[in-house]
Amino acid sequence: MVKKVQKTSASSKASASTSPLSGAIKDSAQQIWLAGLGAFSKAQEEGGKAFESLVKEGLSIQRKTQAVAEERISEASSRMSNMATEISSKATGQWDKLENLFEERVAKALNKLGVPSARDVDALIARIDELSQHVQRLSGKPVAAAKKAAPRKAAPAKAPAKAAAKPAARKTSRAKAA
Repeated sequence: MVKKVQKTSASSKASASTSPLSGAIKDSAQQIWLAGLGAFSKAQEEGGKAFESLVKEGLSIQRKTQAVAEERISEASSRMSNMATEISSKATGQWDKLENLFEERVAKALNKLGVPSARDVDALIARIDELSQHVQRLSGKPVAAAKKAAPRKAAPAKAPAKAAAKPAARKTSRAKAA
């Protein structure tokens, strides 16, 4: 019996020891559960803060990216503008060369056909004026009478403004002499 008592006392010791052990496990599990809930709650709070922090960083990066993109766009448009200006100036230069070449060829063709140039006509007009004045001096006639006796044809339509100004000057001198 002694053995039985020992067994009973051993079993009572086991049951007594299991009660505090199970209570400790329950308490430990309860604490783990509460720690998990606390961590979850903190994660939710921190998650919101972290989310807001990420949004702020995203806005900052977006602004920087937009600034860089705008800078690149302005550089590209500047380059394109410069290229367009260069192309325009080259085209203008080529157009001027083509125009001069055309004028030279037309002048050569007219010269071959015997058509006098505007310079030739101006030189002839000046020479005629000199000769008219010389003849008038030799003949003793008034200058206005000699010019009325030999009226000239109008200058060609393509004559420069300089040649057109001479007949106008002659007309005014005729009016003064008369």
